[in-house]
Amino acid sequence: MRTESLEFLKQLVNTPSPVGHETRGLRVWLEYVRPFAEETFWDAYGNCVAVLNKGGSPRLMLAAHADEIALVVNYIDEHGFVYVRRMGGVDAAITRAQRVVIHTRNGPVKGVVGNVPPHLTKQEGEPKPPKIHELFIDIGASSRREAERLVRIGDPVTLADEFELLRGDLAIARAFDNRIGTFAVAETLRLLRESNARLEAEVCAVANVQEEVGLLGARQIAYSLKPDVAVVVDVTHATDYPTINKAQHGDVRLGKGPTLTHGGCNHPEVVARLEEVARKVRIPLQHEAMSNTSGTDTDAIFWTRGGIPSALVSLPNRYMHSPVEVIHLKDLEAIPRLLAAFAKSLKKGETFKVKLG
Repeated sequence: MRTESLEFLKQLVNTPSPVGHETRGLRVWLEYVRPFAEETFWDAYGNCVAVLNKGGSPRLMLAAHADEIALVVNYIDEHGFVYVRRMGGVDAAITRAQRVVIHTRNGPVKGVVGNVPPHLTKQEGEPKPPKIHELFIDIGASSRREAERLVRIGDPVTLADEFELLRGDLAIARAFDNRIGTFAVAETLRLLRESNARLEAEVCAVANVQEEVGLLGARQIAYSLKPDVAVVVDVTHATDYPTINKAQHGDVRLGKGPTLTHGGCNHPEVVARLEEVARKVRIPLQHEAMSNTSGTDTDAIFWTRGGIPSALVSLPNRYMHSPVEVIHLKDLEAIPRLLAAFAKSLKKGETFKVKLG
């Protein structure tokens, strides 16, 4: 991966961007993408847009969510221990014994999620996973009064894990879900700008907020931006490790390229165009089938304003919603190339409709 791009990815992943508190991560994204855009702006809740070829047609939205799953301070007991609620799909069982950062108005406060040693517990049968309200954070305070000088109810909490290269092109981090998406749409703008490509379409790279708690930012920005076509970038579950049932969850592997999802909110003509351009630029694709929903912003975008033709491109990700998410950098590099080729393929005023005759 290009050195500057890798540094951007590291900074993006390492910058805390808890759901509902994405400002710091969005500032990093805007700083990187501005040189490749003709215009940048953001709305009331922080959904950010970077525009290339303003006034072109059709308007293409390349969308990815900027938030990460997190915890939030919910209660402080008399001994100064901090209890939390979840924001998004946090797994309480793997959150115990983790180092965390509480993000306060006065700066970060370090803490650890307490874990009672097995020597001090008596259990009959198999141990039960903890409930989220049973987790507590030790910030080193000896009383509620001392703790309240440091943190307050509503402060977001993230794990302290950061980006590392594991081996070769494999990388690990918390919150690749979905910094890889905002990385990919920013890199798409860079590729288009640096290639001096002749575009008919207006290309809007979007970093939207609050996906992890209901696809909320995507609903806001899709409604106000009014795109003619949209491609969403997110992560998907890699299934190439022990205990995963491929008959149930599909066969998705690291290093074999991004995935393209079929069915439901994914418009067949947009999907077909993505397949076509992938063949032309020799990008390998993996394929996924969806049932009722995709679990991504595509579900919110495709029905907005009577229907926006949309498609979902995903990066295989092992151990999603954990501090040790694993991705393949070659898979990630392929996504901006695919999106750039898709943008270049759009003809002036082109629309996507299901073929009925």
